[in-house]
Amino acid sequence: MPQSDPTTELQQSLAERILVLDGAMGTTIRTYGLGESDARGERFAGNEKDLLNNGDILSITRPEVIGDIHKRFYDAGSDICETNTFSATGIAQSEFFVEDPREKGGRKDPEFFQKILENAFLNDLAWEMNVESSRLCRKWADNIGSDTGRKRYVAGAIGPLTVSLTNSPDANDSSFRVVTFDQVLAAYKYQVRALIEGGCDILMIETIFDSLNAKAAAVAVREVFDEDGGNLPVIISAAVGLGGETMISAQKTEALWNAFAHIKPLAIGLNCSLGPDLMRPHLEELSNCAATAVSCYPNAGLPNPLAPTGFDLEPHHMEEFMAEFAKAGLLNLAGGCCGNTPEHVAAIARGVANHAPRVIPMVR
Repeated sequence: MPQSDPTTELQQSLAERILVLDGAMGTTIRTYGLGESDARGERFAGNEKDLLNNGDILSITRPEVIGDIHKRFYDAGSDICETNTFSATGIAQSEFFVEDPREKGGRKDPEFFQKILENAFLNDLAWEMNVESSRLCRKWADNIGSDTGRKRYVAGAIGPLTVSLTNSPDANDSSFRVVTFDQVLAAYKYQVRALIEGGCDILMIETIFDSLNAKAAAVAVREVFDEDGGNLPVIISAAVGLGGETMISAQKTEALWNAFAHIKPLAIGLNCSLGPDLMRPHLEELSNCAATAVSCYPNAGLPNPLAPTGFDLEPHHMEEFMAEFAKAGLLNLAGGCCGNTPEHVAAIARGVANHAPRVIPMVR
């Protein structure tokens, strides 16, 4: 179970050094050479849709693989690893287990997603994914922490979903949304409760491409705390485009901070979407305005299908970039997103080890 006050402990650590996050779960899964039958296991052997791209299902069908990945990231120097729950909601899992009405001339709309929210199979699956993923990560955090004498933490990963609350997919009806705020809120509350049940220390609302989706996640976290008691630190992390805007809701980094400052996050940051070179100016802008810790875990460059990891940058490149960010005083937490393996994270850890953390401004 999570400790009574991880927030205070983490704040103290962040004032002393740059903490290291983990790398890319999906990228690292690829290195195990798993096939469709591995993802399905016996339990989902008869599923009508392919499951190989459903990385979260592996916490159930191949838990030894996911556990080994957590172990490798902690061994590489990660202080915080994320649970394998990026898409562990009924809404996201419906992509793999429910027939898409658009294939027969229909459409996805709030009526469709209400049925998803009431689907007992998807609810049970989402709960199990989050609880088991959190427990897997917790196990290795505790094991490696005990072996090394350095506390390790578990961040419950709350992904952006496969739907948008901001934009309409209907060119003829700008008011149409495929899903409602309350439906997204309900899915996230279910996920948050399961992550907490599994024993995470932190809740990480990450890879935000739609700030309204993330708002629903933040409300879900707050309502769960208010309804169930307890409190865990929250990290907010956005994926931004070349102009520094969240890719659907188009909030720039300063606007992102202003939108989430009221929840008093442990940290706010940027991840995914860009390599460190293209992310730097946006990280700098965020660092200048955020009155809390700042995190950064960029992709290992831009996608390249010919590269071993699918991305161009090798470990020594990430070490150099992240060391430069740290030297410039931009970082409190550093890690890697797509393309970053345990070897990349070990290099990032080396790169930031001898640099002081960014000075966190005092909140007035």
